[in-house]
Amino acid sequence: MGLIIRSSAIHAAGCYTTTAIRKGARVAEYDGHRLSKDDADARFGESPITYLFGLGRGEMVIDGHSMAMFINHSCDPNCETEEVDGRVWITALHNIAAGEEITYDYCLYDGGDDECVCNCGSAYCRGTMFSPKEMRRRKAGAKKARKGKRDKEKAGARARTK
Repeated sequence: MGLIIRSSAIHAAGCYTTTAIRKGARVAEYDGHRLSKDDADARFGESPITYLFGLGRGEMVIDGHSMAMFINHSCDPNCETEEVDGRVWITALHNIAAGEEITYDYCLYDGGDDECVCNCGSAYCRGTMFSPKEMRRRKAGAKKARKGKRDKEKAGARARTK
């Protein structure tokens, strides 16, 4: 199997296959230096672009500088990630034709205040690279914050009328 890096409509550069890939095949390994999440936050906290991949429950991350760092996010991907014995594999979800861009759903769960806007262009695009679970968590947090603000405003109005 051959992979090449070239311009992508999703994001600057993307990873493309030069040969057909069968469903279930390992396309690439997301490899690089391993470090703790705390070390990664300290080292890359102000970096606008990172290639970090959380392992397990996210306590450890891979600082990925390999071919796989060019695989872009899509809300309708042709690959998925699979962690096996501390290694992360990009695996084909279905047969992929030669020339197709390789993509997987990033399912981000840690991005601070960044919106992590998605540019995949898929008909199924959810508008963000955050996982559906993280989107629900953020929506619930925003709703709770709005309710708290309204409650404070009402309490302030009541105090002013007394």
